Amino acid sequence: MMPKKINKLLLLISFLSLCSYQEIVSQNKILQVINVKNANEIRDFFQYTGNDVPIISGHRGQKTTGFAENSIEALEEVLRYTPAVFEVDPRLTKDSVIVLMHDATLERTTNGRGKVSDYTLAELKKLRLKDLQGKITNHQIPTLKEAIEWSRGKTILNLDKKDVPIALMAQKLEEYDKETVVMVTVHNAEQAIYYHNKNKNRMFSAFIKNEDDFRKFENSGVPWSQMIAYIGPRIKKEDNRIYKLLNAKGVMCMISAASTYDKLNEPSEREKAYKDIIKDGASIIESDYPIEVYKAINSMIPENSAKDKYFRIAE
Repeated sequence: MMPKKINKLLLLISFLSLCSYQEIVSQNKILQVINVKNANEIRDFFQYTGNDVPIISGHRGQKTTGFAENSIEALEEVLRYTPAVFEVDPRLTKDSVIVLMHDATLERTTNGRGKVSDYTLAELKKLRLKDLQGKITNHQIPTLKEAIEWSRGKTILNLDKKDVPIALMAQKLEEYDKETVVMVTVHNAEQAIYYHNKNKNRMFSAFIKNEDDFRKFENSGVPWSQMIAYIGPRIKKEDNRIYKLLNAKGVMCMISAASTYDKLNEPSEREKAYKDIIKDGASIIESDYPIEVYKAINSMIPENSAKDKYFRIAE
């Protein structure tokens, strides 16, 4: 989420050039980035303080016309509007290369057919990705390595759990992510313990939906300073208890609107829901529509935050 001082700077640029904000973004290729360089900085960026800039997480990058989910192009387009982190989906090819693809099969998101795992990387690179309407784009299926290299100095990737064996994922992260700034989604404390044993600095997006989950992570030995908490897809009355437990540990909480509020038909309904998520106490919103979330919650950015130092304008 863009801090106010960056927002004001862009408004000044807009006034001086007599262009709209979107024209500046389109013409000058301005990117609004999250510049986190190492493990210490990613922990600091995600530490809950009570006066933090709300963070937007693009679910599979984003879903929109002209851009394909889980494509580098879709991620970069979001950054033309707002800083964001991104949840992406790693899958394994026939020749054991990790690529970004949500589905196990190719039909919905590419012009190919069959299972991802039945194709080599070279074969998959011949395919083209589809956008939200099913139109074929010029975008290729990216490898995890390509995505991590692109993300440096721009954003933070959060790797969901798909079909990549946990041992292989841990091994490849050590190879591709020497700065330890890529986050891994863990569905339980056992998965977090495994990754933590491989790299003591790894950051996690942990499924902590209730007090039982909280206790399991509390007893895991994995530091709370290396986690954000996914608490569910919707606002619930019992969230206040979870917020208090996790925030007291310095942990930011995330609600994912992808399966719930993103599906509301009216833009005004979605806008209200995104605002309500932040009002309820969440620090992070995950959404298929990160640009729409930005427009909804822009007015809720604190005037000053200790996290402002991580937000930059780049080209």
